[in-house]
Amino acid sequence: MIERIRDEAGAAGPCGGPAGVSRIAPCLRAGLIAMAALAAVAATTAASAQPAVPPASSAASGASASSASSAAKDAGAANDTDAGLGAWWRGTEARWNGWLQVDAAYAWPVSGRFTNLRTKGELRGQGNWGTGLKWRLSARAHYDAAYDLSDHYPPSVKRDQRAEIGLHEAYVDFSRGDWEFRLGKQNIVWGEMVGLFVADVVSAKDLRSFILPEFDQIRIPQWAARAEWFAGDSHLELIWVPFPEVDDIGQPGAEFFPTPLRYEGLGFDVIGEKKPSGKLSNSGVGLRASTLIAGWDLTAFVYRAPDTQPAFQRSLEPGAGGTPTVVYQARYDRVTRIGGTLSKDFDGIVAKAEVVHTDGRSFNQLELDAGNGIVELDTIDWAASIDATPADRWRINAQFYQRAFLDYDSRIGLDHRENGASLLVAHELAPNVDAEMLALTSLNRSDRLVRAMLTWMRGPNVRIRGGVDVFHGHPLGMFGRFADNDRVWVEYRYSF
Repeated sequence: MIERIRDEAGAAGPCGGPAGVSRIAPCLRAGLIAMAALAAVAATTAASAQPAVPPASSAASGASASSASSAAKDAGAANDTDAGLGAWWRGTEARWNGWLQVDAAYAWPVSGRFTNLRTKGELRGQGNWGTGLKWRLSARAHYDAAYDLSDHYPPSVKRDQRAEIGLHEAYVDFSRGDWEFRLGKQNIVWGEMVGLFVADVVSAKDLRSFILPEFDQIRIPQWAARAEWFAGDSHLELIWVPFPEVDDIGQPGAEFFPTPLRYEGLGFDVIGEKKPSGKLSNSGVGLRASTLIAGWDLTAFVYRAPDTQPAFQRSLEPGAGGTPTVVYQARYDRVTRIGGTLSKDFDGIVAKAEVVHTDGRSFNQLELDAGNGIVELDTIDWAASIDATPADRWRINAQFYQRAFLDYDSRIGLDHRENGASLLVAHELAPNVDAEMLALTSLNRSDRLVRAMLTWMRGPNVRIRGGVDVFHGHPLGMFGRFADNDRVWVEYRYSF
């Protein structure tokens, strides 16, 4: 239920992968050119649309739709020359900001080593060319010195997680009548549960640090076209994702790699992922509708695309010395998900629920003689939560979640209904100091994660946090498989 399993870092592309650091210029240049092309398309439509910004703002920008289109064409024609990109930017009103973060994590008490010594940052800009045409561009980078200090990790893990730079978001917005459009690399968020991704079916996730980072650090933006229609309290959203990303699960041997089952007396190997091909037949398409009725915020959606979570197919191959080897390969099957959400504020107590039916999701079978070890099952995932402030400076969020198998197969090693619960308690200790505890646990077996942290807002631009993460439970459990990964951590972030 908690989406748990790899985008740009391991993919062979201009903006990601192990060689990402050596591709800084091509990556950013490609992003700028892509935005220029998007702007040229959008400007043609936006020229006859109503302004999406107040007329005064449009006039102040000093740019028209036609000039934006011309600049975009100039940039595209210049390809990756600096002069071409400079022409594309002329006339735009831009605002830039971002953040720089340093964090460290120490595995304790089992490993006794640093698992993170990371410096990371984001630079983002946004602006408009007038006539309702807006843009947003951001890039992220990080370097983790923990991989320079330890030989614990395989070379493939070091290449994958030591350093990375890439385009994060790059899109243009425009409107026409009651419709608003967004083209480019963007986050599409359909779910809002604490620590869970139940209805958040479009976003791929970077789970190389499991679900421990903040959600804006986990979600991977998708290249997509989105159209939204607004009428009163109703809203309709159409999306097309031509080349869907899948979850970034990292490389075998990484701290939070979802290692498949090992069989005693047999060899073990995990080979490269079998990701969806770039064919348009693998595109993601979705529809989401929402409305407000008597204070209830209701949504319904359908989305069909390759599953962002992998299933590990397996084969039994001859091994060295005559010992057979179980070889695993992650694959991502195309699935259809139909679901909905609801929420309502009862005088300060907010109730929420999310439900998703998934048709034909692949699961691993435990028996070694079960062919490729994959079985397709229909599931219903749902969660319900209450968020309240019972007293001054206190916040409590309680959730119950479940995965129910509609065509159950006991060989997957899970119960017919997998139940779980979470509790978040937050308290403001002082005007700039907050304490928070989050616990997630299975109700079927011993399997849990407990997080505790302190946050100090040292002025408007500086945030300092520290905490501890404790995993416990069954070695095949969602959290128990990482029982040796308990850690203490500290984080410093400067926003500008």
